[in-house]
Amino acid sequence: MVFGNIRDRKAFSWLEETIGKCFDYAAANDLLSYEKGSHPIDGEELFVNIVEYETTTPENRFWEAHRQYLDLHFMLRGPEQIDVNFIDNMEQKEFVEKDDFLPLEGDPNSHVVLNAGDFLLCYPADAHRTAVQVGSPAVIKKAIFKIRIH
Repeated sequence: MVFGNIRDRKAFSWLEETIGKCFDYAAANDLLSYEKGSHPIDGEELFVNIVEYETTTPENRFWEAHRQYLDLHFMLRGPEQIDVNFIDNMEQKEFVEKDDFLPLEGDPNSHVVLNAGDFLLCYPADAHRTAVQVGSPAVIKKAIFKIRIH
């Protein structure tokens, strides 16, 4: 996992080149004006999902991880808490290959709070539970860049 803010992107220049492409895309496009849904950048190799939803309590949410794609959660309008842990600390359920979805059960060992401009990069070993409210429920909008793993 890597947690940061796009304003400090030079400090993250060591990240993979494709992550830099995501930051460039976010800087060059008004993602807040994008409609909800999936938007191609480089076919199935790199695309961005724009989501908008109301945050809720942890009990109403689920844990997940991915094997085929990295997730780069980039907050456009927040706040949102994302609970995190490592998949090896969790009970892993059956992987759904067509959805690149590994359901998990367990407890968080930490969390991050994303506000506008913040990002969280999740690798395959990183379990995450999104849409957790910070204080009271809020409607958030974020971009989730999906980066194919080779």
